[in-house]
Amino acid sequence: MTLAVVATVIVVVVTLVSAPGTRTNARGASTTRRPPLSQRNRSRPWTWETWLADAERQVRGQPGHLAPGSDPSVLPGPVLIADRNNSRLLLVDQWGRILWQFPEPGDLGPGQSFLRPDDAFFGTRGTHILVTQESDMVISEISLRTGHIVWRYGDPGVPGSAPGYLSNPDDAMLLPNGNVITADIKNCRLLYLAKGSVLPLHVYGTTTPYCYHDPPTRFGSPNGMFPMTNGDWLITEINGDWVDEMTPSGTIVWSVHPPGIYYPSDTNEVSPGVYLTASYTKPGVVEEFNQAGQVLWRYSPTGSGALDQPSLALPLPNGDVLVNDDWNDRVIVVDPRTNQVVWQYGVTGVPGSSPGYLYKPDGIDLTPPHSLDMANARTMGIPPYLPPAPPVTPLARSGT
Repeated sequence: MTLAVVATVIVVVVTLVSAPGTRTNARGASTTRRPPLSQRNRSRPWTWETWLADAERQVRGQPGHLAPGSDPSVLPGPVLIADRNNSRLLLVDQWGRILWQFPEPGDLGPGQSFLRPDDAFFGTRGTHILVTQESDMVISEISLRTGHIVWRYGDPGVPGSAPGYLSNPDDAMLLPNGNVITADIKNCRLLYLAKGSVLPLHVYGTTTPYCYHDPPTRFGSPNGMFPMTNGDWLITEINGDWVDEMTPSGTIVWSVHPPGIYYPSDTNEVSPGVYLTASYTKPGVVEEFNQAGQVLWRYSPTGSGALDQPSLALPLPNGDVLVNDDWNDRVIVVDPRTNQVVWQYGVTGVPGSSPGYLYKPDGIDLTPPHSLDMANARTMGIPPYLPPAPPVTPLARSGT
């Protein structure tokens, strides 16, 4: 097939400011900006642990911004939130204090944008965050050490299916080998990408705008590709309401309908044989189910506590469930034993950007070592596909 458009991957390198500057706040007062976390305590080696410790040290003793009745002890650490309609990422600790935000002034390069992040996950080494900006058609990789975007795939605002282009990418994961996998919803496919090329290492499914369930030949608007502890991948298909287990080479092991869900979102594994999904509906549903399609637990409150288009639920180490309740402008923790909300950041149904407020949050992750990718790093299945070998130029013969 002749390619109409071939884009290039651009690595953005921005020089860090060497000293803190000043800025003007919303009331016109001059305030001193804290130096980026990457510039503090340079006498010790930089790691994600020192980065997080520096961030926590900066807010020690400050008040939090949780909903009344929240219990900080239910979380094992801070929560990364993709605050979509505020076009920002937030790292919020268990007490509701903002530890880090992206972007801040100086984080973006000239002409660079960062719009509507819908999912964000720490990589398997904890040093980078991979962000899908679904409605902006790009995937962005952010270095925690530099505070800048260091890799991007896709052309912002331009949907497409040619190499270098995406159409509503969702839930990209940064693998231990440095490569990336992502669902590409409106292209009806899953992609395995390498940093050095716009050509995908592998395309799972048929690239087409006509999505329906016939895996591995076709996928019905796939919106999630999450790691399983056995090395396979759990695929969620919106069209037809399907969840599939797929090997890294693309073999389908089984497919099932999440029971009672007609818009499944971001299904992931709680433990072998137990799966967790959200229903992106109003009222919303979060449920655990098994391979046979049997409900093991369901959270579907009504009235004032009803969920409004939740898009992702993740299991916590203590058995609770972390949920981003998108259109209720909040992130919550639900205790499945009581079906009660035991932690909440954001004011239900009230969008905002001040501390304690969110505006349609669309993605969540825990900080390392409890983050999704790091927790699965040792067993994560790596697709067996390699870049094509370069063409071999025959050696010229000398003499006859």
